[in-house]
Amino acid sequence: MADIAFDPSDPASIERYAKRLEGMTFREVLDLGIVPEGVAREYNNRRYKGGMGTLIEERFFGYKANSDQEPDFPEAGVELKASCFDVKKNGDYSAGERLVLTMIPMGGPIADDFFASHVWRKSEKILLVYYERDRSIDSYDQVIRYVKLITPSEEDLKIIREDYDKIASLVKAGKAEELSEGMTSYLGACTKGASEATMWVDQFYPPHTPAKKRAFCFKRSYMDYLLHSAMMPGQQPAEPIVPSADVLDEMTFEEYVLSLLQPHFGKTDRALCDMLGLEYTGNKAQWVRIVYSLLGLRGERAEEFEKANVSVRTVRVEERGAIVESLSLDTFKFCDIANQEWDDSALKAYFEETRFLFVSFLKTSEGLCLEGARFWSMPMRDIEGPLRDCWERTKEVVSRGVELEIAIRKNGEVVIKNNLPKKTDKGSIAHVRPHTSKRAYKLEGGFEIGDIERDGDELPDGRIMTQQSFWLNNTYVYGIVSLSGDHEGDGEIS
Repeated sequence: MADIAFDPSDPASIERYAKRLEGMTFREVLDLGIVPEGVAREYNNRRYKGGMGTLIEERFFGYKANSDQEPDFPEAGVELKASCFDVKKNGDYSAGERLVLTMIPMGGPIADDFFASHVWRKSEKILLVYYERDRSIDSYDQVIRYVKLITPSEEDLKIIREDYDKIASLVKAGKAEELSEGMTSYLGACTKGASEATMWVDQFYPPHTPAKKRAFCFKRSYMDYLLHSAMMPGQQPAEPIVPSADVLDEMTFEEYVLSLLQPHFGKTDRALCDMLGLEYTGNKAQWVRIVYSLLGLRGERAEEFEKANVSVRTVRVEERGAIVESLSLDTFKFCDIANQEWDDSALKAYFEETRFLFVSFLKTSEGLCLEGARFWSMPMRDIEGPLRDCWERTKEVVSRGVELEIAIRKNGEVVIKNNLPKKTDKGSIAHVRPHTSKRAYKLEGGFEIGDIERDGDELPDGRIMTQQSFWLNNTYVYGIVSLSGDHEGDGEIS
């Protein structure tokens, strides 16, 4: 290691030295002239493919980067990680990516005990270097904004251990192909491979079926929370659900959440509002407020949910045992769909990374009653099966040109039909339809209807049609909340 003024066995000394990075660009780091022996990389040219973390290791700390399973500073037990954040149009900061820690051993045995694993040694003490990603400038001119030594809190560590046990249990069962980021809270299992051809490996555990290479990572949502709570001063924190880490000695986090809801099953939404001191409105939007209140929160921001990317969804179940409404997702841009591949799509990323808390309200003669709750993530077989099929059919239709048929009903109403995927398509779990009740079209021949700017979206061929979004079919959602379908999930109570 080069002769640099820090003690490699002292975490505090390493952090103090690293604080000098704040406010520097990567080009300024290169200009320091620190070059460890045996390193001849030319960083500031187009051939360099390494990450910014490697640059900091070698050209600021003065040691040659490696891929060892031990931390970068083994004497101090400190791992150095560089990550980026983006600045949104409204000025808010958002973590730009998950933080990859170490590979999941698909081709060999995995440690039974989290504290005996490589991932623990890589995550116990992380020197986190956060830089502002700006795609409009050269990558070496990007500015390092925050540097801090991060150690998981006692509560976080217990949830991370739960996540590790869940991932390890699937690996040991020879079912690593079922892993997804959405099935865990903070510690994820992200895919890792340069291409489809190099992404697969035969599993060590029987039945030795192929699975995608994956790495342990801190999920992007967890990194986003660390950015705002640990790195940036003066941020307003979300409210915690768990009052103390001791609670998680007896049950998992998800079991604890469900234990707060279970005593109120069978109560009407009106009775729950009276109990919680909420004004009763009678609309569905109030149900989410009820859920957060039952979890002991004043608002609708839960610390653990934000860290884990948990989406709270409430659904209404009819007396005959069905759900009338499908589940809406965010709108998409037609041109984005046409120019994307499935692996880079927002739809795949959303369901791979999101954990859901479904809470159902049953219509009864007494009113709408809290019926059940379940944590759920979409199984990989559904993501890579019918969900992918819906997305690819959407891309095909949009790329080829959406067929729009104008018809006029007897009452004079203009109806415009299209050939995008429908809820009635055989084997489907999702479909495409407008996200808004307002129509907006601008077609060939001068036909125009609705507010084009507000409600329309341009097709690749220049026509404009109403903004669309993907929806999960109501029958599929009912299979989740009723536990009647073959859906992945755990900790369910209903």
